[in-house]
Amino acid sequence: MTPLECARLLEETWIAEVEPHDTLTSTNDRAAELANAADRRLPLLVIADMQTAGRGRGGNRWWTGAGSLAFSVLFVDSPLRVPHEVRSGEGQGVRAVSGSPGPLMGLAAGLAVVDAVRPLLSEREIGLHWPNDVFAAGRKLAGILVEVLPDKKTIIGVGLNANNSIKDAPAEVQVSATSLFDLTQRKQDRMALLISLLNHLDRFLELARTSPTELAAAADAACMQKNRELHLQWGTTVITGLCRGIDDRGAILLETNEGLKAFPSGILLK
Repeated sequence: MTPLECARLLEETWIAEVEPHDTLTSTNDRAAELANAADRRLPLLVIADMQTAGRGRGGNRWWTGAGSLAFSVLFVDSPLRVPHEVRSGEGQGVRAVSGSPGPLMGLAAGLAVVDAVRPLLSEREIGLHWPNDVFAAGRKLAGILVEVLPDKKTIIGVGLNANNSIKDAPAEVQVSATSLFDLTQRKQDRMALLISLLNHLDRFLELARTSPTELAAAADAACMQKNRELHLQWGTTVITGLCRGIDDRGAILLETNEGLKAFPSGILLK
């Protein structure tokens, strides 16, 4: 990424600092390394043309082919904490109130990807696979990885198959993934796509802060798993049920033999 492109990102998005790399092991890992750096301005964007050890949820690997879009944003605190003005002896200040973000950050990032790429895909179906994937034309297009560090700084990582082709991916990826290039047969302007995605992310995180039920409703509307039988690993137990969508807290709803149950987290088994 050129200095001019970095300057454009700072001008056209809400990012405070950009750290570009040709190659990294993982943008999330690099963002975590920078979390305690006193001289870095947040929100900080870490972006790499290639990842050699990209990570997905649950310890899964994320393949980053040449031309894909892989980045992480480091926030000073949970981006879902809501600022409130409070009075002190010295006048007014601003503090952040605590609150568990649950799955909403991942859903906000997924919706940002959906809105950024939808105009590029014509009539192709695109939507969310709870909790952290974006699917297009029945295949995985993007993955999200949200990590909260011990000091409460938060990282949102996004891996989007943009100008890479899945034919170059490992065999296990080829059977389930797709890319914007494979779907459209043309290269995209990655900088324009990144700017759009970041600004959609800002919009959806703001919605999650101010109206989490509205954000969850948008995720439910975009959920592509409805009425499908899912197998969810919940701790040491595997729950099987028909997906009934996403509830107003961002949890997935499964119709099980014991009735309708909501799960705020878990690992979906293939």
